[in-house]
Amino acid sequence: MPGASGRVLVVDDNKVIRQLIRVNLELEGLEVVTAADGAECLDVIHQVRPDVVTLDVVMPRLDGLRTAARLRSDPRTRELPLAIVSACTQYEVESGLDVGVDAFLAKPFEPAELVRLVQELIERKRSGRSGWDGSSEPDGGDGAGGGGLGSAVGAVGEAERANSQ
Repeated sequence: MPGASGRVLVVDDNKVIRQLIRVNLELEGLEVVTAADGAECLDVIHQVRPDVVTLDVVMPRLDGLRTAARLRSDPRTRELPLAIVSACTQYEVESGLDVGVDAFLAKPFEPAELVRLVQELIERKRSGRSGWDGSSEPDGGDGAGGGGLGSAVGAVGEAERANSQ
């Protein structure tokens, strides 16, 4: 997606995952800032002013879902595109939708899928199609995801089932 450069705040307690995400996004010309947990994210978000935030779910101090809820409750970050990048359960996906998360990507993920997801969220933000308007679920609320962003939602449940076998 040409012209999709922007700034991404990557929030994950695993340093290796933060670096993996950072490298893949920087290779595509994106600026990346990292935070080790939700509390650090909230501390730096207004200085960083990202175009997109990626959040792990399970983190110390403040988890990704509570962080997303706080970002959605703040008028300054209410419309900021949020993507969960985590090996989360279907319950966590549903909880994420309830707080207004825009997209999900299941760990482990393909780097190209991560890049595509972030670039599409940046493009949606710039074109005014955030996918989340505060009154319904992302992409129309039909649960199908639409627009390609929710495609990882079904994969999350499948990945969880495969990992539990």
